[in-house]
Amino acid sequence: MNAPGRDRAAGPIALLGSSADPPTRGHQALLEGLLQRFPRVVTWASDNPMKHHGASLCERAALLTALVRSIADPHLELAQELSSPWAITTLERAAARWPEAELAFVVGSDLVGQIPRWKQVEAVLERCRLVIVPRAGWPLRPADLLALEALGARLEVLPLAIPASASSELRQRPDPRQIPAAVWPVLLQHNLYGLARP
Repeated sequence: MNAPGRDRAAGPIALLGSSADPPTRGHQALLEGLLQRFPRVVTWASDNPMKHHGASLCERAALLTALVRSIADPHLELAQELSSPWAITTLERAAARWPEAELAFVVGSDLVGQIPRWKQVEAVLERCRLVIVPRAGWPLRPADLLALEALGARLEVLPLAIPASASSELRQRPDPRQIPAAVWPVLLQHNLYGLARP
């Protein structure tokens, strides 16, 4: 919990873009964990150019919006206008919106090996602190962390307890137990992923 009287407006903003394809209990746990460690958390649904998505960006944004509303924390915001396939564009938009804030860009350990291939990666790493959250099945490799540091990354590994759930596996082998309750109405409204309530 946050210390009594702590100024939640001060400190870095945690930025978490997600495919949210669909949002799982893992996404919920990650957002709630970030809220315990950052004064402000901002999220959005994004298109990852290295992934194939199972629903449109608009549909995934609606699913993520339902999850954010259910968490109901005033320090959590969905800012869909930050969404871009490119991290550098997202960070430029965030810097324009919060010019005085330190930006903490949050990624799962499954993305760490991809980051050196990101568009304008050195500019990305210059604009933010890179916060890595370990994911089950994706151990952090020291060589990957060293490669990021060589590119100028300021790294922080955040050991949050995130349930072992992955959207890609959920699309292949639907498991309704992995879907947060607040997401169900939107998911069913759009008839997504072949999921039905258990």
